[in-house]
Amino acid sequence: MSRAFRLTASTGIHRGDREYQQDRVALLSHPRYNGCVLGIVADGMGGRSGGRKASDQVMLTARQLFERFSPDLDDPTALLKHIVTESHIVIRLTAISSEQEPHSTLAAFLITPRGECHWVHAGDSRIYHVQNGRLITRTSDHSYVQTLVDRGEISEVEANSHPHSNILVGCLGTENDPPATAHLISTLKPGDVIMACSDGVWHYFAPTEIASVVNSLTPREATEFLIDKARARARGGGDNLSLVIVKIDELPVEEKPLPLSAFDLPVR
Repeated sequence: MSRAFRLTASTGIHRGDREYQQDRVALLSHPRYNGCVLGIVADGMGGRSGGRKASDQVMLTARQLFERFSPDLDDPTALLKHIVTESHIVIRLTAISSEQEPHSTLAAFLITPRGECHWVHAGDSRIYHVQNGRLITRTSDHSYVQTLVDRGEISEVEANSHPHSNILVGCLGTENDPPATAHLISTLKPGDVIMACSDGVWHYFAPTEIASVVNSLTPREATEFLIDKARARARGGGDNLSLVIVKIDELPVEEKPLPLSAFDLPVR
């Protein structure tokens, strides 16, 4: 980004209608590089303790690797894929030592001081890129129903109500190596919004709805609206919900950039 921009951001998490919380979400500001931000969502699976152990491990690994990352010297995509592989290895070791079967999805995006946005995902947690109210792109789920959609056998609307919509073909903690699908936005612009979320959120919204909400509301307002509306639409049968939203705004000339820690990042 050649001009000064401001990042406004919000995170949100809710247990939904489940007995326990297995999702984890974080928005991390780099300790040494202003304007370097990592957003990450992990949806744990494998029972009450197993799923939480898996998503906790994703967050711990992401934080450790991000703190060592240098945007001037290191490859952002390599960092994100390293988070996937390292988290996967430790989750697998946890499964052996605890006789559990912990698994986790991962959706992570990295915004660099140069204004790039890199992302990677594994499983069915998603990342959306919205620009001025229009959906530019989103991640493609590593799931059975997404395979059917890609083949043209069912529509995206039918996929949401498919009886096997919860079956993943790739995530962290399985016997096979996890997928790590990467994407690059070379230049973020004013009006861009990046949102990562678990399936407990996106399952209840059409892409156009998500684009409209994150564009018209502040990140905090959008976070609260999406959680509340998803809870209402779930009608008592909802999953854990987690999301992180970052919005790019042009900075007025008279203002100075604020550190990310100054932003309102509510966690519910």
